[in-house]
Amino acid sequence: MKFRPCIDLHEGKVKQIVGGTLSDSGARENYVSCRDAAWYSALYREKELTGGHVIMLGPGNREQALSALREYPNGMQVGGGINPENAAEFLEAGASHVIVTSYVFRDGLIARDNLEAMVRAVGKEHLVLDLSCRKREDEYWIVTDRWQRFTGTRLDKETLIDLGHTCDELLVHAADVEGRQQGIEAGVAALLAEYSPVPAAYAGGIRSMADIALIKELGKSRIDFTVGSALDIFGGPLSFDEVSARFGRD
Repeated sequence: MKFRPCIDLHEGKVKQIVGGTLSDSGARENYVSCRDAAWYSALYREKELTGGHVIMLGPGNREQALSALREYPNGMQVGGGINPENAAEFLEAGASHVIVTSYVFRDGLIARDNLEAMVRAVGKEHLVLDLSCRKREDEYWIVTDRWQRFTGTRLDKETLIDLGHTCDELLVHAADVEGRQQGIEAGVAALLAEYSPVPAAYAGGIRSMADIALIKELGKSRIDFTVGSALDIFGGPLSFDEVSARFGRD
C-alpha cells in the first residue's frame, strides 16, 4: 500500500473542493493554493512519490496540467476530459497514464466502442479507469459529469472484474465523502481490495492516520490511497512529510 499524491485543478488554480459540489457556477472550496501545479509536481518528484494524479476539473486547466507533467516526467497520471483525440498530448508531455471516466459511458452504460477506442489510442498499459461512485439505496453506483450524474452501472464485483481487465489501474473516488474529512467510505475500500484484478487507488474522506490504517486493514494492504484536503500542504492537519515518509513506497 502506498500514498498517491494529487493535484486538483479548477479554473487554472490548484484547489481542494468538496466532492459533488462542482458545477458550471463553481464549487465549494476547501483550499485554494497560491502555488502552481508545477510546484506541487516538483515536491512530489523530490519525495520520489509515484503514481499521483493531476485532475482537471473543468476547462481552463490544460496549461497547468501540462506544466506539472513536464516537471515530473512519467511520475504523474492525468485525468479530466481525456479522449482519444487529446490523450497523446498529455502522454508526450510526460504523463505515465491517462485517466478516463465520462468518455467510456454513454446514457449511463459502458460504451464499449469508446473504451476500445481509448485502448487503441494509448494502449492498455497507459490507461486508468476512474470508477468514482456515490451511494444510492445501499449500493455504490458509478457517477460521471463532475460526479453529478448517476450511471446505470453499479460498482460491484462484476464491474470491477470486467473493467479491470481493460486497463492498467483503477482509481475510485468515494464522491459522497470526497473533500469532507469525515472518514472514509469503508465499503468502497473493501470492494477494491476484494475484487480489483489490477492495482487500485482509493480516494475520499481521509482525515487522519487512523483512516489510513483502516484503509490498510480493509484493503488488505493491496490498495493505494490518495489524500488531499487533510494534508497540511492543502491547509489540513495531516503532515505531508509524515505521510510521504511512512507510505511513499509499497
